[in-house]
Amino acid sequence: MTQTTLFVCTTCASTWKDGKPIGVSGGQKLLEQLQHLQQGDNFSIRPVECMSACSHACVVSFAAPGKYTYVFGDLPVNDEALPVTSAAVLQCASQYSAKSDGLLPWSERPEPLKRSLLAKVPPLT
Repeated sequence: MTQTTLFVCTTCASTWKDGKPIGVSGGQKLLEQLQHLQQGDNFSIRPVECMSACSHACVVSFAAPGKYTYVFGDLPVNDEALPVTSAAVLQCASQYSAKSDGLLPWSERPEPLKRSLLAKVPPLT
């Protein structure tokens, strides 16, 4: 099976002062929650310092060799939404990992990810 990676932007939804982030960003909170909830899934979770989608924070991406790459943004990570968002991202990552081509039809995505797609990039094969 092809190794799937779930990338999480850790600078998303940061509070900034004088060009430097202050406190824990929403992306970092999402990463920590995903790592806490992940249980033996067929994908790895990797932090990324910036995914250049700042106007659509928080951002995650699913990627694997020979598969479409998906980028999702505008994910809510406030205290109330974080558990739901995290569960949806993990569910979608598992779905992506299980598909040979990585295609994630809109109807099969968890609800929080149905309207947050920023990009679908074809594989390099």
